[in-house]
Amino acid sequence: MIRLGLSTSSVYPLDLESGFRLAQEAGFDGVEVMVTRDKRTQNITSLRELSDQYSMPILSVHAPVLLLTHFVWGTDPQVKLEKTAELTRNLGASTVVVHPPFRWQAEYSENFLDIVRSTSETYGVEIAVENMFPWTVKGKSVKAYAPGWDVTEFDCEATTLDFSHAALSGQDSFEIMTKLGERLRHVHLCDGSGSLDEGKVFDEHLLPGRGGQPVSKVLRALAMGGWSGSVVAEVNTRKAKTPEERLSMLIETREFAQRHTNISMPPKRLQKGMKRLADLRPGG
Repeated sequence: MIRLGLSTSSVYPLDLESGFRLAQEAGFDGVEVMVTRDKRTQNITSLRELSDQYSMPILSVHAPVLLLTHFVWGTDPQVKLEKTAELTRNLGASTVVVHPPFRWQAEYSENFLDIVRSTSETYGVEIAVENMFPWTVKGKSVKAYAPGWDVTEFDCEATTLDFSHAALSGQDSFEIMTKLGERLRHVHLCDGSGSLDEGKVFDEHLLPGRGGQPVSKVLRALAMGGWSGSVVAEVNTRKAKTPEERLSMLIETREFAQRHTNISMPPKRLQKGMKRLADLRPGG
């Protein structure tokens, strides 16, 4: 059965607790914790308390992203990955999401796939390497990642498909899914409207269905194939002008995924989310 989660990064700039609360109110099955400079994202006790308080299981943990969390758990990227894997195991979650390293991360980038394999074996969790996108500087292509940005070419056992990254790289996410086959273990649900070649600069993380990627086609194919990983919403809600609008965006995202995967949701949780939305409306 496909589980539907919400990444805590989807509620930025709100805090970690808001991520758990909104995941519950919008009707998700659980959360993916993005490890940030917020100490609570690194602390097993804090995360367990939030998980229990909002009845939201932690499905996965996203390792710190270098450009945003340079000093989280030190500066050694291998240590960051190991600590993420340890946290994931202790939380009872199954999956670590990690980006490919930057080329300037020296020994880590040279031995990345071996490090992923050994860390996965040591901590007993799946480490799913996420597809990224090429970089351009002043109109010129820059080889930012090593061994690269295209995970279909990696010799690794588990991967994450991000639709927004696929869009920015000019790839078709259905083709990525097909190439990855059984190596696709995790999905970041979002969308994108174009590629770098088409003048797009930002990683959009649009709500699914609002971009140009075949998101519904991929989800239907996974469901029909009996895929059993997690589909985790990683969408940008920063433009929401009100709490009502943010919650509505998250509910729309969850409903989109349910429509195309037949993910079931307990009626009580649905009623709670809709009641919260009604309370937020003017006059509610």
